[in-house]
Amino acid sequence: MDTATLEDMRTTLRGPVIGPRDAGYDQARKIYNAMIDKRPAALVPCADAADVMAAVTYVRDHGLELAVRGGGHSGPGLCLVDDGVTVDLSPMRWVRVDPEARTAEVGGGSHLGDLDHATQAFGLATPTGIISMTGVGGLTLGGGHGYLTRKYGLTVDNLIAADVVLADGSFVTASETEHPDLFWALRGGGGNFGIATSLTYRLHPVGTVGAGVTVWPVDSTREVLAWYREFLPQAPEDVYGFFAVLVVPPGPPFPEQLHGKKVCGIVWCCTGDLDGVDETLSVVNDAGRPAFHFTTPMPYDALQGMFDELIPTGYQWYWRGDFFDGIPDAALDVHLAYGRSNPTPLSLMHLYPIDGAAHRVGPDDTAWSYRDALWSGVFAGVDPDPANAETIRRWCVGYQEELHPFSMGGSYVNFMGSGEGQERVRATYRGHYDRLARVKRTYDPDNLFHANQNIEPARG
Repeated sequence: MDTATLEDMRTTLRGPVIGPRDAGYDQARKIYNAMIDKRPAALVPCADAADVMAAVTYVRDHGLELAVRGGGHSGPGLCLVDDGVTVDLSPMRWVRVDPEARTAEVGGGSHLGDLDHATQAFGLATPTGIISMTGVGGLTLGGGHGYLTRKYGLTVDNLIAADVVLADGSFVTASETEHPDLFWALRGGGGNFGIATSLTYRLHPVGTVGAGVTVWPVDSTREVLAWYREFLPQAPEDVYGFFAVLVVPPGPPFPEQLHGKKVCGIVWCCTGDLDGVDETLSVVNDAGRPAFHFTTPMPYDALQGMFDELIPTGYQWYWRGDFFDGIPDAALDVHLAYGRSNPTPLSLMHLYPIDGAAHRVGPDDTAWSYRDALWSGVFAGVDPDPANAETIRRWCVGYQEELHPFSMGGSYVNFMGSGEGQERVRATYRGHYDRLARVKRTYDPDNLFHANQNIEPARG
């Protein structure tokens, strides 16, 4: 983009246009993952859908590259594009709750914490992720899973409607009755089909939950994971626990003697009878004596924000993911080896359960194509020091590649890293890819929205 085009954009669009020479440029292009250092030619903060429509029209008419930023939480930095235009939805952080209808309408730039805060005032919630700084829009379009998934399904299973700006600059509402093909694709197909300026969700009764953390020495990883793979799928759907390999952080609730120790563990969320949580989770002793076990009643939105201070914006990240329908014995050895070799205090692996209510949705009802998966795994190298970027990347890639033969072939799209290739995208969507490509041809035939894990428009 030359200077004349940048100035013309400032004249044409209503809101601010931030260029490389502006004082706020570096702050505007800052995202969650500091490993990403892309330099857009312009960032366009949008206050409403009309601003988004105007920005998309300008970008399309001038043949510019386009990226879309919601919460700025994209691991591979897909919310920025070098020398192009980032349409920034961050000013659109608002939530409207209808407590009688049990629905919430959410602005496209909102974070999970915005949604949780607004809905918890009424004792309500919808399934999302586990980091409150995550953008609602990006998480939802990729599928969305977290503490409430076994009980209430994926985020997309609770999506009622979405307002979307399309590649031609027009505005539509997608739902089961309006543009149903687009609505199907939005529920798991990522940001390939347009810009979601608002999303409407079904809510469920959720207030105080039973939160818990159990950790064992890292050398117990094999025995604990062997127990977990049998226990969790048979547990009541009110019981959720994701398995992790990690390093114990310095601070509560962990005792000082565990700080900095490599461990395996489970983070629990129980939505049933709070008086029975301790009894329900007493089974952790069946996996071997824990080094630490802690449970407490906790407001759901507090649990959602529990990890925010531990991994704030501005750290180095490299992550990958895979779906699993089992955890064979050979995989236990891989987890043990990489738990022992964890290179930095914040690097981790999580296995998130995605069974229960998520399995009761038909395999073709949404674009999410792994209804038969039991776990969604993420491998993440994390560290504040850029000097450790290559170290954490190697650990993440090695961990994922050694476990990949035991996987189902594809990954949760929001856990895909940079440069994994088009075949990896196809594996993520399995038999849904061709249908998604046809929807793409209808709504974005020229592939304007390609700064994503891209689904190419079908030919013909």
